[in-house]
Amino acid sequence: MLTEEIITRLKQYDTPTICNAVELWDLRLRTAGYMDETIQACFPRLQPMVGLALTSTFRSSAAPISGDAYSSLSAQTAILETMDLPAVIVFQDLDTPTAAATFGEVMCTTYQAFGACGLITSGTGRDLDQVEALDFPVFTSGSQAAHGYCHILDINVPVTVGGVNIRPNELVHGDCNGVTTIPISIASEVPDVCAEIANAEQIVLEYLRSSNITSAGFEEARQACGAMISKLSARLKGK
Repeated sequence: MLTEEIITRLKQYDTPTICNAVELWDLRLRTAGYMDETIQACFPRLQPMVGLALTSTFRSSAAPISGDAYSSLSAQTAILETMDLPAVIVFQDLDTPTAAATFGEVMCTTYQAFGACGLITSGTGRDLDQVEALDFPVFTSGSQAAHGYCHILDINVPVTVGGVNIRPNELVHGDCNGVTTIPISIASEVPDVCAEIANAEQIVLEYLRSSNITSAGFEEARQACGAMISKLSARLKGK
């Protein structure tokens, strides 16, 4: 079962280490589960973002059939009120090319007030100075100054962002390096595995920081690191 404690522990590790850990279970291809280079952190210095996906689709190229730009926010906040764990708002912008910004200061302030811990969009954002002041991580394909006819179409539906299919309540981890999903079935074990990977890598790093290093010594350290990770992977797959 996923808990606040597990999420807190996952936030202690960067996204590349999380990816390295998840790989060891061989639950998916090593080229799957993480977003491509179109999705970038707007505020790279913020701490890792970890939460459950609240997914939505978005358009801004034409006016909605009914309601205004923020009329669907209440439907999202109603869902956020029911969530026991932090949410990550995930938008798929259906306009190609992107017509206007998915979010701004008002939307991010709203999400944060209702317990969300970050936002990802395949589209763009705006009010970035104001959103950064909130310490609210956002990941986008870029920025645009206007909101156009922004409106939310469907909520809690499967979406595709950065080449990854995201279902409602998937566990998402993101930082300055990018965004990945974490299978919830292994989430409780991932922090300990991250720590073991870090310990294995430290063998190589400590050797490289020592004096009088040699190619043979480097190879010995690299082999020791690899052996620890191989043993760890075998143990995980054997469960």
